[in-house]
Amino acid sequence: MISDPQGTVLVLFAVFCRIGACFMTLPGFSSARISATTRLFLAMAVSMAMAPLLFDSIYPRVAGGGAPLIPVLMAELMIGLMYGLVPRFYVLGLQFAGTSISMAIGLSSPGSGDVLEDTSETQLTNLLSFSGLLVLFLLDFHHIVFKALMESYTVMPLGGMPDSQKMLITLTDTLSQTFMLMLRLASPFLIFGLMFNVAVGLVNKLAPQVPIFYISTPYLLIGGLILVYFTIAALVMQFGRYFPMIFNF
Repeated sequence: MISDPQGTVLVLFAVFCRIGACFMTLPGFSSARISATTRLFLAMAVSMAMAPLLFDSIYPRVAGGGAPLIPVLMAELMIGLMYGLVPRFYVLGLQFAGTSISMAIGLSSPGSGDVLEDTSETQLTNLLSFSGLLVLFLLDFHHIVFKALMESYTVMPLGGMPDSQKMLITLTDTLSQTFMLMLRLASPFLIFGLMFNVAVGLVNKLAPQVPIFYISTPYLLIGGLILVYFTIAALVMQFGRYFPMIFNF
């Protein structure tokens, strides 16, 4: 029998605020292809699973007026959003790399519907982003996020406002590291596109009467797709391997 039903509900609601805010931005779970009802019930299920483990540390802070309720809930939402935005920025970085690769190899066809979101993306970006997210799920990245959320109650306990400067530094460091990693993953295609266009420009200078740019586009596309064929496996695996290093903050 529950001795304090009101305190128990407040504990569950406090846990749900942090978990639910993380689910709002977590890659895969926050996809437009998943209904809001499914995300809500999934966040509630994870919150109910974590509440007994966190009950002893949260209950004294919410029961009996231990802390003002509204500031506590706002702080929990901010913390959950930060833990969800870090992997979100990482996955968005792969979409940036896919767009850069598409432009470098001449695959600049009109964008089609995104596999994950209600946006327009190229076919190669869809392939890379979906493959990268699939690898992250195969490597149980959501378990890493849930474990970090559990440990966050010792780093940022319930009842106090988080340091906004440290949160912004965390997000900017994530963006910086993600940009450098995605630039390194896309570098073979960027170098290939640069060298190919320089070579085509030299040929055009030697034979200006030939419409070399119209002739060279199929070769640029074929060479880029061959490079994608040989490197996409290593690219996606490197993307999944570096996620724990980016998320380890």
